[in-house]
Formats: sequence, structure tokens, C-alpha cells
Amino acid sequence: MDSFSQHTVISCHDLSIGYQNKKKVAVIASAVGFSITQGTLVALVGSNGIGKSTLLKSLTAMLPPLSGSLQIDAKEITAYSSLELSSKLSVVLTEAPASKNLTVLELVSLGRQPHTNWMGKLTQNDKDIIQQALEDTDLASLKNKNCFELSDGQLQRVYIARALAQDTPLIILDEPTTHLDLYHRAAIVKLLKKLTVEKNKTILFSTHEIDLAIQISDKMLVMTPQKIAFDSPCNLIEQGAFDVLFPNEIVVFDKKTGRFSVT
Repeated sequence: MDSFSQHTVISCHDLSIGYQNKKKVAVIASAVGFSITQGTLVALVGSNGIGKSTLLKSLTAMLPPLSGSLQIDAKEITAYSSLELSSKLSVVLTEAPASKNLTVLELVSLGRQPHTNWMGKLTQNDKDIIQQALEDTDLASLKNKNCFELSDGQLQRVYIARALAQDTPLIILDEPTTHLDLYHRAAIVKLLKKLTVEKNKTILFSTHEIDLAIQISDKMLVMTPQKIAFDSPCNLIEQGAFDVLFPNEIVVFDKKTGRFSVT
């Protein structure tokens, strides 16, 4: 692996995340520490309500960290302006229904906004990047369709294509496989893996598809009430990180198969 692919894209040390106002501070997780290098697929897993979305909001500067260090490209995230940060990371969240009134091409083109002039005029280079994003997500034949005509799986690929058009080294996605059937869940995760391998993107996504994430991710962040563990899936299995995700009187993890089952 060359030195470029070893470049650290995002890292945090002794990070504490949560919510605060004038009256109180609610800590969701503390002592969070990990580093993710370029070209790595990382899955964030944990039970409902554990704080996955809070962590993602903190990592994307939507929520200020309570304390500790959070760096993008070796620079504190709080030192970036909004425009500067938009050239470093792109985010795929649950979309508002209004965006479905756009065509596929129009929605993907929005990813170029951080790079265009004040008039928002697309250059030929912008158009080339947009076309490549459509091809990378197998959407070129659908570019003139309205988004409301698409299936949930196709629409999710459109949002990923928009993030690709933004052309950032880091892409963060919150539950990209929600509401999809098994085939389309696997297809989306395989697409994310393809983008890390072929485009050298660093991708962090939260998911409830833990069995699938174990099979395909390079690294995983496992959130439990006690801590956030970060390592390769194999090492996390050996460390027993998945054993404490859910109450074991209901769900148990089989280390041999790498899968959960109902007791």
C-alpha cells in the first residue's frame, strides 16, 4: 500500500460528544479515539439510542464537540470555515421529500455547489465530474428521470452520487440502507466498498446491518454504553466487542459465524 493511501483523513483523541445548553451538559460518549486512513470503509454500529447519529453529527461539525480533539487532514475541525469543510467531507443524511421533485441530474449537480462561483455556473470540469459520479453509481441512464419516480434503492444511489460529485476525500453516511430490502442493502454496501477501492474514498457509515458490515468493512466503530471500540471486524470479534451490543437473553453473537441470532 502506498504512502498516499496511508494518509490519515479523520482522527479524534479523547473526544467527548453530546449536547449542552446554559443549564446542563448531556454527555453521550467520552474518551472517543480513532484514526481513519484514506481508502478505508468504516461501519458504525450500536443499539438504537446509543448515540450513533450524535457521533456522526459531531464528526461533520453539525454538533460542536464537548471536549477533546477532532481533526480532518490534521487540522482541528473547528478551524475550518463551512466552505473549507465542504471540500473535505460530504454528508449523506435522510433527505427531505422536496428534493424528490428534482431530476437525478439536478440533484447530483447540487454536489458541485461548494466549487462553483457565486452564480453557480457549472464549468465543463464540473459537468465531467457529475457525469463520472453518475457512471460510478450506475445512474447515467436515469439522469433525466424525476427523483420521485425512483425506487428507494435508486434514490439512495442518487444521494451517494451527489456526495461523489462534491469530490471530497471523506464521505459520511447516516443509515444509508434504511427501508431497503436485503438485495438493495447489500448493493449499497457493496457500492460503498467499491468507492473505497476504486476511488480511494474514505467512507464512514452508520448501519443496523451488523452482520453485513462485519463481512465487508475494513474497520468498525462499535458503540456500547461503556465505550466505543475501533478495530478490524476480526479483531473486534476476538475482543468480544459484539457480545455486549444487545441483552444476551434475547440476542447472542456467534464468534464462529460472525452473526447474531435470537435466543
